Amino acid sequence: MRSEKKINAVAIDGPAGSGKSTVSRKVANKLGYTYIDTGAMYRALTLKIMEKNIDLEDSERIIRESGSFTLELQTSGMSDSTIRVLLDSRDVSDLIRDPEVTRNVKYVAVVPEVRANLVKMQQKMIASLDGSVMEGRDIGTVVIPDARYKIFLDASFSERVERRYRELMAKGNDVIIDEVAKDLEERDNSDYRRAVGPLKMADDAHRLDTTGMSIDEVVDAIVSVVHGDRGGK
Repeated sequence: MRSEKKINAVAIDGPAGSGKSTVSRKVANKLGYTYIDTGAMYRALTLKIMEKNIDLEDSERIIRESGSFTLELQTSGMSDSTIRVLLDSRDVSDLIRDPEVTRNVKYVAVVPEVRANLVKMQQKMIASLDGSVMEGRDIGTVVIPDARYKIFLDASFSERVERRYRELMAKGNDVIIDEVAKDLEERDNSDYRRAVGPLKMADDAHRLDTTGMSIDEVVDAIVSVVHGDRGGK
């Protein structure tokens, strides 16, 4: 029997390019839950630091910024999987996906005090919701270890590179696939090896290798895990 302390949430973890964001939005839509994009939160903070020309090695200033900014994640409706990211009341949904933000977010995410501040923000969001889907790299292990459902998404490195490359090209970014591979490798090293909140599969998580799977197939697999846990209800 499951503990009454379990939180009605789906925690989805996995490396960059495993499809977490797209899949999580669609899973939330199918389940009628609220989607919380933790990656967008770190990206928004990184964007603010970049715009203020703060040195990425200046941990003290980055920590102060992480404790003083406001962030709101808005979904446009249950039939729409898009999400708006408001940083200090300004819509930065597109800006946070810039390749330069992607390259720099690792410098912000490794600071323990920054992670602590954002985890508190994330936990407050979850506490206010009846059901949520949250994705990131330490959701099932650090942010909501008591989540009722935990999924670890993965895929081959080559497929993750190809997905990221297609995503950037579709958004009009002029990128070289070898550079995408290099950035992804550096991101993996940072995610797996950082001292605080490293990328790690929770002991009670369902591992799902998405190599060769379509987005809808991955979504259906995760929804099946949730429905199976509910006894098919």
